[in-house]
Amino acid sequence: MTLPHPLVDVVFPCLNEEKALPWVLGRLPDGYRAIVVDNGSTDDSAAVARAHGATVVTEPRRGFGAAAHAGLLAATAPIVAFCDADASMDPSDLPRVVDPVMAGELDLALGRRRPTSRTAWPLHARIANRALALLMRRATGLDLTDLGPMRATHRQAMIDLGIADRRSGYPLELVLRGHAAGWRIAEIDTPYAPRVGRSKVTGTVRGTITAVNDMSRLLRDERVTKA
Repeated sequence: MTLPHPLVDVVFPCLNEEKALPWVLGRLPDGYRAIVVDNGSTDDSAAVARAHGATVVTEPRRGFGAAAHAGLLAATAPIVAFCDADASMDPSDLPRVVDPVMAGELDLALGRRRPTSRTAWPLHARIANRALALLMRRATGLDLTDLGPMRATHRQAMIDLGIADRRSGYPLELVLRGHAAGWRIAEIDTPYAPRVGRSKVTGTVRGTITAVNDMSRLLRDERVTKA
């Protein structure tokens, strides 16, 4: 069912997630609308998403940032949230990160992943995340430990940041630009389970290296800007 005036729009960047989408879209809380951004799927992800009531946006430019930003621009609710479409995170947990933003306590809430099993978060991805989190803390002074896929903020404020990255660095640039704008940013624990299907980013060594390179470039640029 499409909500005429959703309280929260949830952007799901999507690449070949037809198996996970029915469960994911069926877990949305009341007042939340799903915007599934098809980023070049070769399966029936778009059709499955529509069949389960989601608004579907097509973004032909490949890249997580391209898909996430297309969803942001398609959103109309005052608050926008982001979540992976692979069932690794339960959309019913979204109020954990949305409520502090809705209450005016935070400008950006980040879901800090708490694995529910040993297979939920590959070792190489966890090591890379720790290294990037250390660099992020040094760049911002914020006590952050994760750049997880679940986050929430005010839609127009995020648009106004002018995020430029269209690849894996998109979530990091959101934090860096939000911090520079004086946003209140904090992490909230969220369960993290094994995904359905194969990951396109952190589930592969190549994808992890690409993400690390994108984010490292942003952090280098941040240091140069401050120098």
